[in-house]
Amino acid sequence: MNLGEKVLQALKKEITQKEFEHYIRNLSYDAEASRSDLAVFYAPNIYSARWIRTNYAASIAHLIEMENGVKPEVEIRVGNGPRRFAPSNQSAEPSKSSKNVHLNPSFLFESFIVGSSNQFAYTTAKSVAEKPGRQYNPLFIYGGVGLGKTHLLQAIGNYRLGFGDRVIYTTLEQFMNKYISHVKSQTMDRFREHFRECDLLLIDDIQFLSRKEQTQEEFFHTFNELHQAGKQIVMTSDRQPKKIAGLVDRLRSRFEWGLMTDIQPPELETKIAIIQKKCELDGIHLDKEIVHYIATHMGDNIREIEGTIIRLNAMSTMLNQPITLEFAQNAIKDQIKEKQENVSIDDIVRIVSAELNVKPSDIKSKKRTRNVVNARRIVIYLARNLTPNSMPQIALYFGMKDHTAISHAMKKINEIVENDENFKVLLEELSNKVGTATKQTDS
Repeated sequence: MNLGEKVLQALKKEITQKEFEHYIRNLSYDAEASRSDLAVFYAPNIYSARWIRTNYAASIAHLIEMENGVKPEVEIRVGNGPRRFAPSNQSAEPSKSSKNVHLNPSFLFESFIVGSSNQFAYTTAKSVAEKPGRQYNPLFIYGGVGLGKTHLLQAIGNYRLGFGDRVIYTTLEQFMNKYISHVKSQTMDRFREHFRECDLLLIDDIQFLSRKEQTQEEFFHTFNELHQAGKQIVMTSDRQPKKIAGLVDRLRSRFEWGLMTDIQPPELETKIAIIQKKCELDGIHLDKEIVHYIATHMGDNIREIEGTIIRLNAMSTMLNQPITLEFAQNAIKDQIKEKQENVSIDDIVRIVSAELNVKPSDIKSKKRTRNVVNARRIVIYLARNLTPNSMPQIALYFGMKDHTAISHAMKKINEIVENDENFKVLLEELSNKVGTATKQTDS
């Protein structure tokens, strides 16, 4: 046992079992990189590294000083490290949670950005992680693509791994492929043992059970075995159980036994927070106006937004250019153009009229009352920025003689944006609502 492992063993006696399992067990010591004045450890992700650095680094340094008489600087890096920390009893059995788990270590509750659109889903997922198999069993999380369902699902799994639970995470497709493979090889006993002897079963994209009669039959029995044994089941889907076509009634009713919670498309503030967090983690600097531009123009698919940020940073590095607003606009213009083609001026009128309490017919009329003019200008501005329509086409929509009136409206609203931060926020919120509403209509 090397110095680092001795120290972690000693630390184990000073902290709770929960703390040790959740944070310290996952540390690995790098003996080659360490010196008498420097102790290097590896944590599996940035969140664990930060927590350990803040809460345990001083204790680790003190324990090392007690071992060799020199108090070192403790450095917590992110990565796998040269070897994992193991308990002193080297002949002991491997942790029962170590088998057949493929979780993303960055999918933690600490890294999930919470907003009004996902608050309930986050709270219930955290509750299940803390007290599995108690009250919300099964937990059924549903919502659109890229909104964070898989993140919450795996956060539950990562949390329970810290307690030594046997966790199985699988997509429905993987479950089905394993089932078919074991049927062909006549090894169904091994299949059933694998999925039924766990403490926590996490199933992603359960909607693909649709019309898979044999797989449904097998999953029905797996579900029953686990539920009767008090084991926790968590599933995600892009829709509610009652909307999954071709799902047998007895499975549908079981999916509804526990608790169903949805994740809605994120509001503007949540998207901004997610972008800022992603930039912080990846060491990317984006000005506030760029963050707002991405948040208001890139829709509500969080995975897509994160991919856009990575792409911007890669292009900036390869071209050796700073990420300015103009740079960002040019880099993602094709993505935005594709989204614009799905937005109509009618969509914008409908949403703006509802938000500002102005009749759609008034917006399209010649009325000049203050609230109507304000709403009309906003529609024109959003139509110019969120649709592929040219100024003459927008003028034609409003029955105007030519595009000069549209140009004047754009100039006026840009002046207001420059001087009124509240109005700018309103435009961003309306832009976000248009993108969200049209995406829901398409789906």
